[in-house]
Amino acid sequence: MMLMNSTNPEFLVGEQVRGAPYIRKAGVEPMGMGYVICAPGGKAGEVGQAKLIEANETELIAAYAMCAEAYGFSILYLEAGSGAHTPVNPELIRAARVASDKLVLIVGGGIRDGTTAKIAIDAGADWIVTGNLCEDFADAHELQTTLETFISEMKA
Repeated sequence: MMLMNSTNPEFLVGEQVRGAPYIRKAGVEPMGMGYVICAPGGKAGEVGQAKLIEANETELIAAYAMCAEAYGFSILYLEAGSGAHTPVNPELIRAARVASDKLVLIVGGGIRDGTTAKIAIDAGADWIVTGNLCEDFADAHELQTTLETFISEMKA
């Protein structure tokens, strides 16, 4: 994984070089992924020292998608940041999808309900990430009910 819009070379190639021998030793087949952090960015943007992609930068996100494809990546992950209050702008998702139909497009951050997930999927996301959603529940039954509602809204 390359944090493509990091301003720190460690996230562009340094950490990958350090990790490569461990990946090989573990026998894991790597899948190249471009990771691009969009505004608001949250902690991921801060830690990754990312130059955030703003909601109106559709040409820039398209160029990132083309670059990821040219690098031979199979996945492009557009991230608004863990716990983001706003998700990745659907126009950014759409622009990335139009720029490359070969990449698996993952979108995460700020997706807390099925309606928001459906917007991302309709814009071109192949997968969505709802990491923080599951952290909010101590009761498994309440989580199950919430997820069932989420999926129903997403399919509507």
